[in-house]
Amino acid sequence: MSFKAAAVQMCSGVDPVKNAAAMARLVREAAGQGATYVQTPEMTGMLQRDRAAARAVLADEAHDIIVKTSSELARELGIHMHVGSTAIALADGKIANRGFLFSPDGRILNRYDKIHMFDVDLDNGESWRESAAYTAGSEARVLSLPFAEMGFAICYDVRFPALFRAQAVAGAEVMTVPAAFTKQTGEAHWEILLRARAIENGVFVIAAAQAGRHEDGRETFGHSMIIDPWGTVLASAGATGEAVIVAEIDPAAVKAAHDKIPNLRNGREFSVERVAGAIAGGVAA
Repeated sequence: MSFKAAAVQMCSGVDPVKNAAAMARLVREAAGQGATYVQTPEMTGMLQRDRAAARAVLADEAHDIIVKTSSELARELGIHMHVGSTAIALADGKIANRGFLFSPDGRILNRYDKIHMFDVDLDNGESWRESAAYTAGSEARVLSLPFAEMGFAICYDVRFPALFRAQAVAGAEVMTVPAAFTKQTGEAHWEILLRARAIENGVFVIAAAQAGRHEDGRETFGHSMIIDPWGTVLASAGATGEAVIVAEIDPAAVKAAHDKIPNLRNGREFSVERVAGAIAGGVAA
């Protein structure tokens, strides 16, 4: 059956309490527009580059304000509430970049820890080492919901198509990619990566994003998107500031896309052989 999905765009700061309040306001707005599934961005609870300052306010899952507020919102609004991710303190002193999906009665249906760590050096001097503070996840899941089969990813995961293909082969109809993409990488790759993951797997992609200049000084790309299995952008937000985008999701469109281009069924096993070529008389031998 079809359902109405919303992606909530935020500009999270360094105070989890303020971010929880902003999240609640935007989620209520999305539910007011008829959304029964609502997704928030990566790091909904806090964007803080100062790791010492971040650790000072982090909580474990049982005491995290984003987890608590999201459970209450799901129950109050009768929705499936997807916290794209928030930082959760772990017992070993590290942090999980963890997403949560809550049922309409407020229970946690799924947890997903970001698998691929954002360890990069960009042309503009930005350098990120997510693995220095965060523990990478190791488990992908496809969750059976009343309205769709749903797969999970977070931000940098979008650059690893094998993750999405594995979920599609396992039956995922909707892929979720909450993110806090940097402005530089977003301008270059955000839309094309999301549309590629939708097209090559014949699935819907829902991607709620962080957007604008944050309190900790970073700048994120925004442009939250909802994309259909043919690669059409059904809804998108702007480059900065808060937003709520909504689109109708019909899982029947996934079957239609797979019937037209059955690449999931047509895939074949193959081997890769590394060959050293020698040049003889100008012709590769």
